[in-house]
Amino acid sequence: MKRITLSLCVLLAVPATALAKPAPKRLLFFTRSAGFEHSTVKANKDEQPFALGVLSALAMPHNWEVVHTKDGGVFTPQMLAGFDAFVFLTTGDLTQPRKDKDQKPLPPEDPNQLPMTAEGKAALLAAVAAGKGFVGIHNASDTFHSAGQRGSHQEPAETDPFIAMLGGEFIAHGEQQMASVRVVDPRFPGFGNIDRILAYKEEWYTLKNQPQDMHALLVLDPGGMTGGMYDRPPYPVAWSRKHGKGKVFYTALGHREDVWTHAAFQKMLVGGIKFVLGAAPGSIKPNVTQVAPLYRKLPDKP
Repeated sequence: MKRITLSLCVLLAVPATALAKPAPKRLLFFTRSAGFEHSTVKANKDEQPFALGVLSALAMPHNWEVVHTKDGGVFTPQMLAGFDAFVFLTTGDLTQPRKDKDQKPLPPEDPNQLPMTAEGKAALLAAVAAGKGFVGIHNASDTFHSAGQRGSHQEPAETDPFIAMLGGEFIAHGEQQMASVRVVDPRFPGFGNIDRILAYKEEWYTLKNQPQDMHALLVLDPGGMTGGMYDRPPYPVAWSRKHGKGKVFYTALGHREDVWTHAAFQKMLVGGIKFVLGAAPGSIKPNVTQVAPLYRKLPDKP
């Protein structure tokens, strides 16, 4: 498990008590891919995923300690107790061995990238319900699909508990293309000092299983986009909500490296982390039926 820690400069002329800082908030950054592995989480020539480098740099001024791993063995009640929030950039059923695009098993896994157990998944959800924070980025919604529902444009009869906690489930995406999202709550942490309309070239997800109790933050208007999966009314692609006592933030942005370097994306991500840590106030008041009233209408033909 790779650990990124923050350094503290000590000036000998100043009493140690004057330099004391609060203990850092600890973020578990989990990037295991049970299916397709995004380029942002692959180790680069420095053996550090691109997203980890960005997140670590964003964490430093806020006294956050980022602990990165792809090892599902970290998900035990004892180990999770040592973290304040969990940041997921993951794909697939994390309790299963990795598979290729044809769902065929890949060679034996790195011993540091083993699946989490079913008990580990339950421990994660219990930790969030008890008050830990959760941040999902991009493919976190393509994780733990409801039974038999991956790729389906139908709402499932029974929602996977991870998806229920997150607040949305990936359906599909078309080709990467330019599209615009509308900021619908500029008072939310990180969403105020940015443009009200943001345009990105991105791998845009279509989503379902989005409950009415979510607080939408970004709404995508798919009109004019290429691909039948976008033949639907505007729908949320970033939101906040509560899961038990825990706070949840999700953004569907984050497929491309250049999105990760965009100032507005970084501000929104930092704001979302502050929100789930309780370091900045943000609304969880349901607003989705006001800002995207037809968001649950899915395409007749995907």
